Amino acid sequence: MNQTWDPAAPGVLRLPSGRTVRGRGLARPLPDGPTPQFALYLLGKEPPAVAWESKWIRWPDFRLPSDKAAFAEALREAWARAATERVEFACHGGHGRTGTALACLAILDGVPATEAVAFIREHYAQKAVETPWQRRFVTRFA
Repeated sequence: MNQTWDPAAPGVLRLPSGRTVRGRGLARPLPDGPTPQFALYLLGKEPPAVAWESKWIRWPDFRLPSDKAAFAEALREAWARAATERVEFACHGGHGRTGTALACLAILDGVPATEAVAFIREHYAQKAVETPWQRRFVTRFA
């Protein structure tokens, strides 16, 4: 059974394939409505426990993932699961690390790397992907 996000809900990104994922900042309360079935947390320290399955990628604020191979593997898992599950991406504020991860996810979904940041800023958040090195990371993601 397909249990993906409502594309009209706040923070929900619809990818070109039709998959939906939610991005959010953990500094804000959990939004009303259904909870994630899988989440990818992008933080410098281990996140608090949640009631759903999740993975933690060590990723200091304003930086890049500490283990790029682990990030790529977790991202591919999240992309595959988003076909039938509610998948959430989150960092503290929901823009820099989350936006960078969503831009890389868009590349996996077929958006050209040179257009991924603009795609995320248009369809998710204007402030997404905050630093020059995050933008460069996206354009080099494969």
